[in-house]
Amino acid sequence: MSGPFQIQPPKPAILVTAADLAPQALELLKEYELVFAGKTPQVADLVALARLHDPVAIIVRYSQITPEVMDAAPSLKVISKHGSGTDTIDKVAAAERGIAVTAAAGANAAAVAEQALALLLACAKSVVQLNERMHAGHWDKATHKSAELGGRTVGLIGLGAIGQRFAKMCDAMGMRVIGFDPFAKNLPPYIQPVDLATLWHESDAISLHCPLTADNKQLLNADALAQCKKGVYVVNTARGGLIDEPALLAAVQSGQVSAAGLDSFCVEPMTAPHIFHHQPGFILSPHVGGVTSDAYVNMGVAAAKNTVAELHKSDLQPAVTT
Repeated sequence: MSGPFQIQPPKPAILVTAADLAPQALELLKEYELVFAGKTPQVADLVALARLHDPVAIIVRYSQITPEVMDAAPSLKVISKHGSGTDTIDKVAAAERGIAVTAAAGANAAAVAEQALALLLACAKSVVQLNERMHAGHWDKATHKSAELGGRTVGLIGLGAIGQRFAKMCDAMGMRVIGFDPFAKNLPPYIQPVDLATLWHESDAISLHCPLTADNKQLLNADALAQCKKGVYVVNTARGGLIDEPALLAAVQSGQVSAAGLDSFCVEPMTAPHIFHHQPGFILSPHVGGVTSDAYVNMGVAAAKNTVAELHKSDLQPAVTT
């Protein structure tokens, strides 16, 4: 039966683990009922919302997606990351439940690569320290010496979209670029692939651009740092778990590492006090490498497109009425 009073079927729900999405992403998802979890959702919040709304998809910006969250949503078909790193999603549990996991690969590559370059330059040029001294009324021109990056070797761990974007920037500055990534193919000629031992020994600066896995947790540890050149710079815009934080602190304090520019940490948000707080040689930012206006749109659109594509595979398109 049809007519002006026909009852429309409810829209399938999509849970967003954040307070918002870019308008361009919302437009792509307008046929779905969007449920926003807020600015700082916890796992318990997501479980409660999943039980209440039984979403067919989850778009992940913040918090962990655990088996408990998945089990609270029997209709769940896809978990779509609003970004490139999927380490906050239990992918084994998702696979066991037949739930697809997607990522917005490359959507924030420019933003994160630029943050990595900013941190590297801040380390080499003492940008933060000189700014503080200037504001305190000092003029250190006669006593300060910065490092020059042109002609130096930068070692990249991870040569995906972000790593290759950063490599291009470093090459443009006249740096020699070496990199380790067993999965990378068809690399541009200015990236020289090397093994890890070579990367530790030859790099004047090391920048991390790989996902966090069980195999590479604390990859940059005391042993690796001891193999590096004395005075190496360390930059991390990937995942904090790639670094043994106490080992890095000791290396900076000893001078083995000249300075570290870090945008990610083992525990986020960083709790106070933290071992890096008030330590000379550390330039810190709160995991904002991918947080730009452009990246916000790019990641939102990519996450929305990935979500819709997977739901279409599962024949979970919203009903079309005429």
